Parts: sequence; structure tokens; C-alpha cells
Amino acid sequence: MRPSKSIHRRISMRLMVSILGAAALAVAARAEDGAKRNLSLAEPFEVSSSPYGNYMSALVAEHEHNSLAASTFFQEALRYDPDNYDLMDQAFVAALSNGDLDAAQAMAQKLVVHDQGNGLARLVQGIWNLKNKRYISARSAFVSISPKDSADLVTTMMTAWSLAGAGKYADAMHRIDQLQNPAVAAFRDFHAGLIAQMAKDPKEAEKRLGAAFAASKSTLRVVDAYARFLDQQGKADEAIKVYKDFEVVAPHNAIADRALKQLAAGEKLAPLVANAQQGAAEALYGLGIAGARQNDQTTAIIYLRLALFLQPDHDLALITLANYYGRLKQYETSVDLYNQVPANDPLRTEADVQTALAFDAADHKKAALVQLADIVKAHPKDREALEAYGNLQRAAKDFTGSVASFTTIIDIDKPPTSTNWPDYYSRGVAYAGADQWPQAEADFKEALKLSPDEPAVLNYLGYSWVDRGENLDEAFRMLRKAVDEQPEDGYIVDSLGWALFKLGRYGEATTELKKAVALKPADPLINEHLGDAFWRSGDKLEAQFQWNHARDSKPEPKDLARILDKIKNGLPASAPAEAVAAPAKSGG
Repeated sequence: MRPSKSIHRRISMRLMVSILGAAALAVAARAEDGAKRNLSLAEPFEVSSSPYGNYMSALVAEHEHNSLAASTFFQEALRYDPDNYDLMDQAFVAALSNGDLDAAQAMAQKLVVHDQGNGLARLVQGIWNLKNKRYISARSAFVSISPKDSADLVTTMMTAWSLAGAGKYADAMHRIDQLQNPAVAAFRDFHAGLIAQMAKDPKEAEKRLGAAFAASKSTLRVVDAYARFLDQQGKADEAIKVYKDFEVVAPHNAIADRALKQLAAGEKLAPLVANAQQGAAEALYGLGIAGARQNDQTTAIIYLRLALFLQPDHDLALITLANYYGRLKQYETSVDLYNQVPANDPLRTEADVQTALAFDAADHKKAALVQLADIVKAHPKDREALEAYGNLQRAAKDFTGSVASFTTIIDIDKPPTSTNWPDYYSRGVAYAGADQWPQAEADFKEALKLSPDEPAVLNYLGYSWVDRGENLDEAFRMLRKAVDEQPEDGYIVDSLGWALFKLGRYGEATTELKKAVALKPADPLINEHLGDAFWRSGDKLEAQFQWNHARDSKPEPKDLARILDKIKNGLPASAPAEAVAAPAKSGG
């Protein structure tokens, strides 16, 4: 089968929607919960005796986003040339990226003496002072970054929170209201509301948090802050409604779920932000999210690191930064960050799940499966854990286990809604892997009932019907629709090309399969399909080239045997499987 892989490797997608959207392997039992494992990846490295060697190693590590190695090598190179301010600036940024604020602050002090216009060094000085409640010094550092630019988001936010820390709430509100760009209005009102709440001005807090909520009802932090404020004002019923409305957009959110449980038990919710340090951390977290969305990697990492310096237990900053490092394939750092999520935090299970997925991505697949099995045993109704476990079981060809995992999810969520289509789709893929086609087909159809235009489902079911010679007209319409929805997905384009091949439309099939190969040039089965299309079109030399490329692209053993036979013998003169594919007569 050639399903699109986009749905298979979802990593915390539900969580991320709600946020603002090897050498050694050590496994140690967590003391507070024997069912969870504190996993870590260790990739040791050694500094060189050569300053030039350390510098070159630092550049390589920086390019690979290995923050620890880059910071270590830059600082080692700087030790041999301590007055090289260009090198110091590189070491400073690397230390920040690695979360080493002690080293970064020491270098920032030297850098601003050498270059008073170094805005990042000034920012670090200000945050260092803010952390230590030296609010006047903090404000002085922030204002010196861009004293004439009142629209600068970072400077404005940090200055406002330093004023709030000093108890100058009116000045803080005046400063934050200088942000007039409509694009940041919700962000401005969110923080103005938090400052007003800290100033014990409930009227202004409700006005500003309410405005932010009206503009950003699907943003977890805004929802959480507004609901907590409502509960503080004795409006628990309204707070419950805010969380429940949010769960329609982002179901099964751990933070919202815990808050609802606390409210149901009559517990009072604490404010989202209790002091200036947490407020500034929240602003930096938001800026880090924005940087990540804009693919500004270094900026995103630095803002998130600074947020964690101010508030080390900021769970979403930890999770976001860990996810980000995972996308950069820095799994050791990713796992270390996940392990820092507090044990009693609502996102602790999510962090454990993501740790297991990081281990899987780092090719420690057995450890990943053991970790997920332990989590599911301890939390048998946790959907994120079950979903991750089911996907990894399927990848390990434990199709029966995968079916069981997704069946549990489906049973939890009865009756199903449109958000449950991935569960039926994933179970259908597992059934197909277990050669239980009737059950697979039923699940794919159910997924399409729940969400009729999902490209992944249209592709898998359409491709399967084509491959089985069934329902060819409907399969072709499904595949054409899937390609229209996701024209850049090589697997889906391949499915359409293969359907055309089965219909005997070899010229059109060749055109589509060329597109698929361009999108996924190293996929052996797509190359094999293109070779088949070339052969049927009469271009046997190009067919042999594509089959050879398929052979060299590490196909599965069963596929390799078939490809080798084609290289040796070509395709048979007659094509009975294709001959039945006349569009007017198909239909299964």
C-alpha cells in the first residue's frame, strides 16, 4: 500500500494546535512512578587541544543545532583568545541557545562594554536583573536596546513587566499600550490583562483579557488565563464554559482537562501569572512560538531559553522547546527538556510520550515501545499515549497490537465525531497490515463518513481498491480529489499515477508518476511504478533505469525480489490485471 505518511508520524499535533497554536543509552526508573521511565540519550564528545579545531567543531555543531556541543567548543576556543569579541559574540549566542545563562550573562557584560549597541547582550542583562528583582536596572537595560522604537515588541514587553515588578502598574499599562499594530492587539491585551490582574484591578483585567479571548478563543494560554480570572472573580460556571468551548476546538487537552476537574471539585484556580518574572516568561514564550512559526530557529530557541530562565517550570515552554529540538533532530537535548517537566504537571504524560517518540526517531525503537507500553499501562485511557503506541506497534509490524490500541481509543470516544476520523483511519491501516481487508475497508469508510474530504483516507482507500481491481471508477475519483487537496504529496500523486496505470492509460500514468518521483525521488516503490509505466509505454530503456533505481533505494525484501525479476525479464507481454481496468466497466 502507498498511504500518505503525514498522518502516521503526528507528534503531539493536538497539543501544538492548542499552544498558540548514539552512543550511550541510559534508562533509569522514575522514583515517583515506576510505570514511567526517565530516558536520556548521551552523545559524548571531546574538545580538541587545537583552538582552530575547537572553532571548526563549534561551527559544525552550530550548523547541526547541537547547542551543547556548539557552546562547549566556542567557549573552549574563546579560552585561547579571550579578547576576540567576534568569537565572544558567537560563544555568547551559543551559550544562550544552550540555556547556559551564567556563561551568557558573563559574556554579555563584556560585550556591552565593547559594543553598547549589542541588543541581545542588553536583553540578557535586563532579563538577568529582572530575574533577580532589580527592576530599575532591568528597565534601564531594556530601554537602551531601542530607546526610540516604542513599537519594538520585545523591548516593550520586557519594559512593561519590569515596571509591573516595581509596582508601577499604570506606567506598565501605558508602556504596553504603545503597541498599536493590529497584528499584535490580542498579544498586547493578553499581557495588559495579566498586569491588571496582578495590580488587583479586576475591571481592567476583565476588559483586556476578555478582548484577548474574543480575538483568540482557540489559543490555550489566552483561554487558560481568562478562565482562571473568571474563577478568581467567583464566576466558576463561566470559567467551565470557556474551557469546554475550547475543548471543542482542541479535544483532550491535558491542561483544560485538569482545570475542569479542579473546578468540578470546587477548587479555586490560581492566576496564570503571579509575578513579573512569570509575566515576562509568558511574553518570551509567546515570542518563541512566533519565531518557531516563522522558522527563525535561533531566535525561537533563545526566547524559549530566556523564558525558562525566568520560570524554569513553564511546562509549555519546555514542551515547545523540546518539540523544536526534536524537529531539528537533536534528540538528546529534546529528551533532556522533556525530562524537566515536573512530575505533577498535567503535561508530564505528554512529555513521557514525546520522550518515547524521540527515542524512536533516534532509532532506539525497542526502548520507545517499552516506554509507551509502560505509559499505556499506567494511563490506559490516555489518547496521546495510545495513539503513539498504536503507530509504533504498526511500524514494528505488530498489527494486532496496533488494532487493539486504536480500538481502545475508538471505544473511549463513542459516539464518534468528525475529530475521530484519524482513529478509524489508523486502525484501518493496521487492519490492512494484518491482511484483514473487510475490517480495514469498513474503517476507511467510517473515517470518510466522519470527514469526507480527508486526502489521507481518500488516498489509502482509493489506492487499495485500485490495487485490488475493485471499485475502479470511484477509486479514481477519490485519488483525483486527494491529489487536488495535496498536490505536493508524492505518495498521493503516486497512487493516482498507479490508478491510471491500472486503467491502461499509460501515457497519463507516466506523467503523474514522473511528478511523484520528483516529489519522492528515493522511494523504491514509486520508482518501480514509473518503470512499469515506461515499459508499457514502450520506453524499455527508461523502464530499466527506473527499476535499477528502485533496486538501489533499499526496498523491502519482498519488493526487491519483484523488482529484480522485472530487471531481468521485464513485464509480461499481456497485462490481465490492467486489462480489467476499463473505466466504463469497472465498479467492483
